[in-house]
Formats: sequence, structure tokens, C-alpha cells
Amino acid sequence: MAFKYFPHTEQDINEMLARVGVKSLDDLYADVPESIRLKGGYNLPEAMSEVEIRQFFDNLCRDDKQLVCFAGAGVYDHYTPSIIPYIVERSEYLTSYTPYQAEISQGTLHYIFEYQTMMARLTGMDISNASMYDGTTATAEAVLMAAAAAKKADTVLVSETVDPKTVAVIKTYAHFHGVNIEMIRQDNGVTDFADMGKRLGEGGVAGVVVQQPNRYGIIEDFTGVADSCHDKKALLVMNSVAADLALLKTPGEWGADIVVGDGQSLGLPMSFGGPYVGYMCCTDKLMRKMPGRIVGETRDSHGNRAFVLTLQAREQHIRRQKATSNICSNESLMALYATIYMSVMGKQGLKEAAQLSYAGAHYLCDELVKTGHFRLAYDRPFFNEFCVKYDGDVDALRDELERNGILGGVKVADDEIMFAVTEKRTKDEIDRLVALVSK
Repeated sequence: MAFKYFPHTEQDINEMLARVGVKSLDDLYADVPESIRLKGGYNLPEAMSEVEIRQFFDNLCRDDKQLVCFAGAGVYDHYTPSIIPYIVERSEYLTSYTPYQAEISQGTLHYIFEYQTMMARLTGMDISNASMYDGTTATAEAVLMAAAAAKKADTVLVSETVDPKTVAVIKTYAHFHGVNIEMIRQDNGVTDFADMGKRLGEGGVAGVVVQQPNRYGIIEDFTGVADSCHDKKALLVMNSVAADLALLKTPGEWGADIVVGDGQSLGLPMSFGGPYVGYMCCTDKLMRKMPGRIVGETRDSHGNRAFVLTLQAREQHIRRQKATSNICSNESLMALYATIYMSVMGKQGLKEAAQLSYAGAHYLCDELVKTGHFRLAYDRPFFNEFCVKYDGDVDALRDELERNGILGGVKVADDEIMFAVTEKRTKDEIDRLVALVSK
């Protein structure tokens, strides 16, 4: 059957079928069980006018309940300057996919270059790539990168204080690439470095993965950890929330070899789960092991500043079996989002936003403890996220907050809940949450 908007004619279809050696479309799908084949036409609604379509979606939007967000666990409700959507929605940015033809993609290459520069400075690392899908897959790619850089080791150690969602993706990647994953125990909410040192001493370890702040929001002390790894020929991989690095000691200062994480905190709206952008930075000596693409600066034949794809290590550019990564998504639009955010906010703005988030979280924590219903789950330094033990029903608490327009944290255990605060949360909003849980 020919469809109005399909470009193939009946002759085209017949020629393609003949080429693959079948007589009809039914023969082409003969291996698909009858039980799951579509019978009859598509169940599509009647056509609507533009006005009707707009009314339809307006009505859907009215059913959305906008909550004041005190949840985090990897996605945070940060401020987005209004200029960013205006710029990224320009057609030359919004419709760009990926810069295969570099000579006509100078604008795209330029902002990727600036993104790389800013991320390298933010993390304190030598170099940054572009094209990571999100923070979890970026971390998994770093695990493979560590394994590839090792000569004889095939094991990567992952701290139990790394976000469980990230650990799950790491294990999936590792399973299909022959990398052995072992967990490092946690001790009162932080990585047990004695356990890590013992396992490093046994040999065969390619890398160690830690998180800062960790899954509980705790700021860990990684003094000497990089040296312990390097002494045993292992790489240190650090996962960090990008925005937090405006105030925290950078992974580069901790001696990390590979730094990864999600860039969502750099002004990207939560958007019901995405799209986001992963980042990856590393030392110079690991550059050729890095997946994705790296944009560099050069001069054209007239001596003008120009940008080029300096490193392309994906399967689209080289033999598949030699590729460092097979992820084909290009997240440069989200990288542009983060780049504009960092440009507009500036160093001081990034620090102020992080400071406000930190101060708000500590104020909320103090006020919750004062109610007598909460106590800190871990007596450790935290940034803008923290876990508390609750003396009641956590599910009932979250339901009550939701009924009052508040997304009240993430359940960590039956008696434990994790709250996050960003610069968008006001004192009045925090006090309203505290008043509700004090009843």
C-alpha cells in the first residue's frame, strides 16, 4: 500500500524486495508471529484544525500539577536564564544534528569548542569531549575507557556510594565488554578506603569509580585516593554533579584521571526526564582512549580562525570493532544549552547559585531536625542534598507533601528520605515544607 508521505513508489518497493530476495512485504515479515502483527488500519483520531490542536494540548497541560521540587538524586530544579531557550530555539541550532561535514558546521563546532573549554576549566582537567548521552552512560564509558587503558587488568572497582542508577548502567556495559565489576564497601555513608586499598593490593584493577558528592549528598574526602590508585596502575574515575564543582574542590585537584557526570545542573530544565547531556574530561595522556569527538581550533587557508573535528573515535568514522564507543546520539544542542548557561552566569554567578543551594539545604536540614521527627542519617558534611531518618511513614509523608504542592524528596529506605535544595527554593517554600511535616 502506498502512503501519501512515503517517498517510495510501488516500483521502488518492488525493486528493494527483489534485491533482498522476497516477493512481497508480507514475505519480508514472515518471521514475525501472527499474534503480534497489526491487523487492520491504524487507530488514529480524526484530523483537527490548528485551533483545535492548540486547545487539545492546552487542556492536557491543565492536568499537569506543578510541584515545588525538593527532590534530587541526580536531577535538580535549577534556574534557567530566559535568554537560553531563545537562543537554542533559533533554527540554525535547533535543526542541527551532528557536524559530519565540518567545513560547513563552523557555528556548531565553535560552540562545542567553547563547551569543551568551559568543562575542562570547571573540572580542573586537561581536556573535554562532546557527545556524551547522559551522566550514567558517560560513567559507564569511563569504565570501559579505564579497562582499555590497562594492559593486563580487567576489573573496575565501584564504590557503594555511587548512585545505584549509575551502577546499574555500569554493570550492563561491563557485562557485554568482558569487564569485571566489584563493589567497594561503604562505611557510614562514605567509601571504605581501607576496603579499596585491600582490593587494589590484590592486583588486576584497571580503575576505581567514586562519586562527589555521593549518592547520599555527602562530600567525601579523597585525599591520597588518586595516589593509591596510581601506585597500583589503576585510574581514578570521579563522577560529579557539574554545578557543584563551582564551589567544591575540582576532580583535577583530587588527582582524578577521568571525570564524568551529568550536565543537567547547568541550567537544563528537568523536563520530565530529559534530554540531558553527559560530560567527560580527562588527562592529556588518555585523550586517544576517550570516546566521542573533540573539536579543535586551527587556521584556514586565509589565516582566519577555524574549528575542526580533531578527534573522532566513534564507529561512524572508523571500523566498528576499533571504535571506543558506539553511542551515536549527538547531544550538542544540550551542550550549547550548558555553554550559554555558563557564559551568562559567569564564574561568580555559578558560585552564587551553588552557595545558595548549599545554604538552603543546611537551613532546611536544621529546621527539620528541630521538629523532633527527623535526624541526620549520616553525620557527614553535605552540599545541597542530605538524607534524614524519619520517625513516621515516609510514603505517607511524601503523599501529604504532594497534596500540598510539594515534591518532597526521594525515598532512600523505609525510614529514610533525601531532600535537595537549589537556588530556586525560597525561605518561604522551605518554611512551608517544615510547617507541613511538623503537624
